[in-house]
Order: sequence, then structure tokens, then C-alpha cells
Amino acid sequence: MTTLIVVGVIVVILLFVIVGAYNRLVALDQSANQSFADIDVQLKQRQDLIPNLVDTVKGYATHEKSTLDAVIQARNAATSADSINDKVQAENMLSGALGKLFALSEAYPDLKANTNFLQLQADLSDIENKLAAARRFFNNAVSEFNAVRRQFPTVLFAGLFGFGSDKPFFDVGDGERATMSAAPPKVSF
Repeated sequence: MTTLIVVGVIVVILLFVIVGAYNRLVALDQSANQSFADIDVQLKQRQDLIPNLVDTVKGYATHEKSTLDAVIQARNAATSADSINDKVQAENMLSGALGKLFALSEAYPDLKANTNFLQLQADLSDIENKLAAARRFFNNAVSEFNAVRRQFPTVLFAGLFGFGSDKPFFDVGDGERATMSAAPPKVSF
């Protein structure tokens, strides 16, 4: 009789641990998914600005077709990306193409002074700042999820609950990281 009570208490405690681990994983998974949705909103806003930006630049830099085409292709790739890894890769490609587009503006003083271009550039800069904050929040949520998923006793049950692998981070990518560390941005007045 005493043995049955002890076994019963152990089973109840084990059930509480399993249910607690499952609920924690679900909450952290939902937090990571929501934070990625926030990134997705910012990415969509950025992608929506790009056609206007390209059209504005086209009027001033008609012979820079390859740069404009690269921006459009990168935008289309970013728009059609589905998975987190695909979005990261496509958005890094888009960031590189946009950097070349803004570098183009240095060669065209009239474009640099165009109020529409300046407003689009300011809007894009604002979105980039929001994106950076959303990425930090997402990466923090992913880090917390991945850590809890690997902790004992959750690691024993995570695979059974469908949480068998780590979530990927949304990082700047190797190409962008190399660009950032290669040369600091040039500021001139």
C-alpha cells in the first residue's frame, strides 16, 4: 500500500513536470513566432517602399540599369521567401542591393537633393531601425526557446512534443558581416 502511494506521488510529480515543460515550450515557441511576425511586418513595409525608391532613382540615373535591376530582383526574392532561412538570405541580398542604390545617389547631386528621394530614404532608415529592434527581440525569444528546449528535464520530452530542433536566428549573414567589418562607413559633410 505504501509503495503504491509513493509510486502515485512520483507519477503525479512527473506529470506536473512534463505538463510544465510542455507549457513552457509552447509559450516560448509562440513568443518566437510572434516576434518573427513583427519582423515580417517591417520587411513587408520595406519591400513596399522599394518600387517607389527605384522609380525615383530611374528618373535621374537611367544608365544605371544593372543596379536598379539588382534591387528589383532582390526585392522579388525577399517577397517570395517563405522560411526563416530563406528570408534571412533574401533580406541580406536586398540590403546589399539597397546599399549599392544609395551609393549611386552620391554620383547624382540632383537625386541626392530630391525631396521624394530624401523622404523615401528617411522612411527606409526608420524601417531599418525598427527591423533591427525586431530582430533583437526575435533573436532573444529564439535564444530563450533554444535554451529551455535543451535544459533538463525538458530535453527529455521536447522531441516528443514536436520541439526537437533549435529555431534559427535571424542574423545579418556572412556576406553582410564581411562588408560591415571590412570598412567603416564613410561620412562626409
